[in-house]
Formats: sequence, C-alpha cells, structure tokens
Amino acid sequence: MHQFKLWYYTQPKAIRILLSINVVVYLLWQVIFIHFEPTQLFVLQHLALNPTLPDIVFQPWQLVTYSFLHLEPGLGGLLHVGFNMMWMVWIGRDYETLYGPGRLLGIYMFGAVGGALMTVLLHFIFPSVGVFGGIVHGASGAVLAIMTMVAIHQPEHRIGLMFIGVVRLIHVVIGFIALDILFLSAGGTSVSAHLGGVLAGFLTGKLLISGVNPTSWADVFFQNGLAVSRSGNGGGLLHRMEDWLSRRNKTAGGRDSASGSPARIYQMNVDKKGTTKAVSHDIDSILDKISATGYDSLSKAEKEALLKESGESN
Repeated sequence: MHQFKLWYYTQPKAIRILLSINVVVYLLWQVIFIHFEPTQLFVLQHLALNPTLPDIVFQPWQLVTYSFLHLEPGLGGLLHVGFNMMWMVWIGRDYETLYGPGRLLGIYMFGAVGGALMTVLLHFIFPSVGVFGGIVHGASGAVLAIMTMVAIHQPEHRIGLMFIGVVRLIHVVIGFIALDILFLSAGGTSVSAHLGGVLAGFLTGKLLISGVNPTSWADVFFQNGLAVSRSGNGGGLLHRMEDWLSRRNKTAGGRDSASGSPARIYQMNVDKKGTTKAVSHDIDSILDKISATGYDSLSKAEKEALLKESGESN
C-alpha cells in the first residue's frame, strides 16, 4: 500500500484527477450501483452515451460523462478500465510534466466529446449498424486522443512494447485503428468512439504544432483564480523553464555574460574521491531530451537541476 501511495502521489496533477475519477466511479458501479435497478437505470439512461437523435440533444452532458464509466461486469470491466488507465498514465505522464495539467485534461475532454460526436454521427448515418449504436461507455476515445495528440505533437516519441521492441507512438495509434477496422463487425467495442478520439487528438496536435493551443481553457481548473499564468503551478515544467529562460535572456542576452555560451545550470557535485566540482547542464539540451525520449530518460543530476531551477523561476 505504501508503494502504491508513493506511486500515486508522484503522478502529475491531471493524471491523478482523471485516474481517481475513473477508478472511483468504476468501483462505485461494481460495488453499489449495478446491484440496484434504479441506480443502474439512471446511469445507463442518463450518464452513459445514448447516441440516438434527437434524445442526445436534451442530455448533452452524456458527451463527456460516458468517458468516466466502465460498466462491464467482472473481469471484462476490470481489464477495460485497467488498460485505459495504464495507457493514459504511460503516455500522458511525461507530456503533462512538460506542458502542464490543463493541456492533458483539455485533450481528454476533446477526445471524449470527439468520440461521442462521431458515434452520434455514424449512428445517424448507419442506424442499422450495431457497432455504431447502443449504449457507449469507457475512456478509450479520450485516451486514444491523448496518444494521438502526443504522437503528432512529438513525432519522434517512442515507447517500448513487449515482444515488439521500441516503436514510434504514431505506429501504435495506427495499429489500434487497424485492429478496430479489422474487427469492425465484432461486438462490444465502439469503433466510432475510437475514431472520433483519434481525430480529435490529430487535430489538436496539428493546432499545437501551428502555435495554437486549443486546450488553454482547461488551465483555469488548475489556478487559484481565473487568470492563467504561464509560470504558475498549472503551467507545466516546460512553461516554467521557458519563463526562467526569458528572464535570464533579459539580463544576459540569452548568453552567459562571462563566456558567451548558452545559458546553463551549474550544480556542485561531489565525485567518488570527495572532490567538489561544478557540473554544467544546458537547459535546451535537457528539454530537448525530455521531448524526444521522456522525462524518465534524464539522469539524476539533470532531473535535480531542472526541478531546482524550475522552482526558482516561480
């Protein structure tokens, strides 16, 4: 239990919130709601996604609430919520560390709404196709949006897969969609929600590359007030480091005044012989390394230096 608490509290803020809501709702459903007909019907009729028009127009909250529900009983439900949360944490953790909780929460919501709208649209066009209809629930569309957005915004992002090796994230997303199309006729999977989530993630990633942040509205949930500060607690490590660099550039012209070299972080490390020495860390190199291979790829000294200066910039 102690190890789980330690793991949980080391996750970034939006990941913790989304993880908590999904798991708590799953447990409440399995332990209480599913066993009482009134609560069971309420969840199925008003919180899960019922994609029939015009009914959905009068309950628009379903476009979001369904993405926090995993309603299968037994092992199927456990695997459903477990794999969704695993992928969200695995892919979203480093990205949130870089860009802040608002962006992670924002793309989760976009993915949920995108998956729901795609389901409503395809059910309207193909009402007789069962895979595009029925009651829809689960975070798969939202999680696929996170994966796709990261894959587009960081095209060199790679992950290690058992029995396969290290592959680019975009290839994993393509693989998921290929499996969806291949097993289109199989029941139990909302292919439309998956496709809508991928489309939402793709569009968001492209907008971010062009310099537009469509998820900035979500930053307000991680601020004490309505004003969003790039260097505030909700801004993310990358934004805080950019703030630090901008202030450094004002005083040093973007260069170390003594040597003319790029701005660096200096730490005093003690080697094996007990000798104290200065270790230089190029901030840009550290941030590039995080973007390319993830926060966990940093050395202990790089993490300590980065977090130290990030804290000083607030």
